[in-house]
Amino acid sequence: MLFREFSEICERLEAIPGRLEMIDVLARELPVLDDRELPIFVRFIMGRIFPDWSPLKLGIGPNLLYEAIAYVAGMKKEAIVSAVSAEGDAGKAVERILIGKEQTSFFAEELTIGDVYRECEAIATSGGKKSQREKLLAVRKLFANARPLEGRYLARLILGELRIGIGEGNVRDAVAKAFSLEPAKVDHAYQAMNDLGEVARLAREGEKALSAVHIEVFRPIKMMLAQQGSIADMVKEHGKVAAEYKYDGTRIQFHKRGGEVRIYSRKLEEVTNALPDVITKLTAATSHDVILDGEAVATKDGRPMPFQFVLRRFRRKYDIEAQAEKIELVPYIFDILSLDGETLIDLPFHERRRRLEEALTGHVAPQRVSDDPLSLEEFYSAALDAGHEGIMVKDPGSLYQPGVRGKHWIKVKPEVDTLDLAVIGGEWGEGRRAHFFGSFLLACQDRGRLLAVGKVATGISDEMLATIHETMKDLVVSRSGKEVTFEPQVVFEVGYSEIQTSPNYASGFALRFPRFKRIRDDKGVDEIETLDSVRSRFQRQSQS
Repeated sequence: MLFREFSEICERLEAIPGRLEMIDVLARELPVLDDRELPIFVRFIMGRIFPDWSPLKLGIGPNLLYEAIAYVAGMKKEAIVSAVSAEGDAGKAVERILIGKEQTSFFAEELTIGDVYRECEAIATSGGKKSQREKLLAVRKLFANARPLEGRYLARLILGELRIGIGEGNVRDAVAKAFSLEPAKVDHAYQAMNDLGEVARLAREGEKALSAVHIEVFRPIKMMLAQQGSIADMVKEHGKVAAEYKYDGTRIQFHKRGGEVRIYSRKLEEVTNALPDVITKLTAATSHDVILDGEAVATKDGRPMPFQFVLRRFRRKYDIEAQAEKIELVPYIFDILSLDGETLIDLPFHERRRRLEEALTGHVAPQRVSDDPLSLEEFYSAALDAGHEGIMVKDPGSLYQPGVRGKHWIKVKPEVDTLDLAVIGGEWGEGRRAHFFGSFLLACQDRGRLLAVGKVATGISDEMLATIHETMKDLVVSRSGKEVTFEPQVVFEVGYSEIQTSPNYASGFALRFPRFKRIRDDKGVDEIETLDSVRSRFQRQSQS
């Protein structure tokens, strides 16, 4: 498929308001693609280049992109930045710039989606001192051959935000419709494989090929998530439930096959080298080939330390052993997804727990199983006394659902309500904070779109403000006076007193008294709060 054709499909989808019509358009396109193009198309249409589990990252920020566009268009980089700021959309700004270039161009090679993928793969694998130069040359080459409409979607694809309203659910349903399969079959294969592109290729072969998919060691899958809830409601709905401590650490997925071990973060990034102490502890605790789900907690004198100390370990690239002596990380494992090649996610939680206790001789998270609310409240108090955030309460019959935030796992903690939201914009500060971003525009997600839900400026220390600025400065997509727009890559956890309806934000809601809690380095933008969840919180709050 030509990238021009892909861009035309994107333009058509961008203009469609209805989900079902989008699915129909995709379902008509998928069967005509060959086995090499199909996985690429599926990932591209979701605004992704590589599978979620892949270690490959493009590593192209707005600054390098604008530099490449400036060269191709024969303009200064500052003019590109101004054009993006005026348009408010890097893709459309690049399209306008390339319209002017096209009038003076005599020849350009036709790009295919395979060409774009191969160039992106080469960019992602380039390393060493020359890597930035090589990346710049590769991006120049792509845009030199891109027609204006292609430029719109190529720029957006590189920045990781296609802006056409296509989410995983739409693509899953389109794959099912295209190849006459049940969406649940496609979804189950996706949960195990963590690559909708490859799942689409298997879907063409039929249900038997999808059913044969299983979890593989060293191919991380998304982690099952929890929503807020109460002990009383869980006992009322499920009777006997399993309670575990809720740790103020970071989620880890531990993979072991033979003598080889790797650890992945919640965002599925490999963090093996940063966690030698965790590897030592878990390797000594099992002789089996396993995929384990758990939490790494920073400790000192046997007491848990705040989340920020965990982040220091995860960010560390040098002197790791010395840092490990200062900040010890202790793993607490609460689930097992694979044991000696057998996929376990379709077993009920109580059976997975039994398998976990048999496979692991230590570091299994403590658990209390009971249908007595008073006993569970006692366990909750013990968790708080031990310095933990609260407890998780789980349905013993629940299957493991990768990436799903459902009612089968709930979290109970005493803190004010918090939301995990994407940072999509900001404003420069004033006074002594004039050289930093002072406030931040936050968004929830709704089927592939990011919708503003308020701003936050309080709760951020000067030290944290400097850290945030260093993190965000290369993510600026456009500027307008004091306001900036960010490439959405960073997630904030934000506390609030209540949710209000508001016509001022695209979500229709606003946060009252929002307060910054922390950067969620362990979370990706695809894990932020959904509009449906914000609406549900508002409704529950209104009823209380």
